[in-house]
Amino acid sequence: MRIAVVDYRAGNLTSVLKGLTAAGASPFVTEDARDVEDADAVVVPGVGHFAATRAIGDTMRAALASAIERGRPVLGVCLGLQFLFDGSEEAPDLPGLGVLPGRCVLLRGDMKVPHVGWNTIARRRESPILAGVREGAYVYFTHSYAAPAGEGCVAATTYGMPFAAVVERGRVFGVQFHPEKSGEDGLRILRNFVALC
Repeated sequence: MRIAVVDYRAGNLTSVLKGLTAAGASPFVTEDARDVEDADAVVVPGVGHFAATRAIGDTMRAALASAIERGRPVLGVCLGLQFLFDGSEEAPDLPGLGVLPGRCVLLRGDMKVPHVGWNTIARRRESPILAGVREGAYVYFTHSYAAPAGEGCVAATTYGMPFAAVVERGRVFGVQFHPEKSGEDGLRILRNFVALC
């Protein structure tokens, strides 16, 4: 199956491609909205500032919305998860895709920001993206902003505050951590996504 990995100059593209390939997919990188329209599934990766999503222009946003409407599986990774929400206080004038309600906020609490390293995820409800993933699995995070643990949150993590670590709405999924760098549990999540395709 063909999985389009959206390139907007903010992605950890090499590691995402390796992870998806190890999970049995045939991923390809694209900036072309037509490729997103034609793909079996889409991954929106990303690291860094929410302002980087400005490069996802109207044509690509429309292609992503169309893919979601047609039931294509979509996975947002790290910044890609944040992009699925209404927006972020990191770039308040820039809208997200709006698949999930709420805005991402700076991590708050008595701890060092950014949050870099291994942390556990606590399942809130069952999800096909987490099938076979151990309860309390450790995964690798690197981020300063996080999405609310509200509607769509299927697993949360606490680092100063609780936040959404895994989200799901229909066939749209997001992970705040980097599954491609999270050992066997991360690979299982990628395999689950590929199986959904």
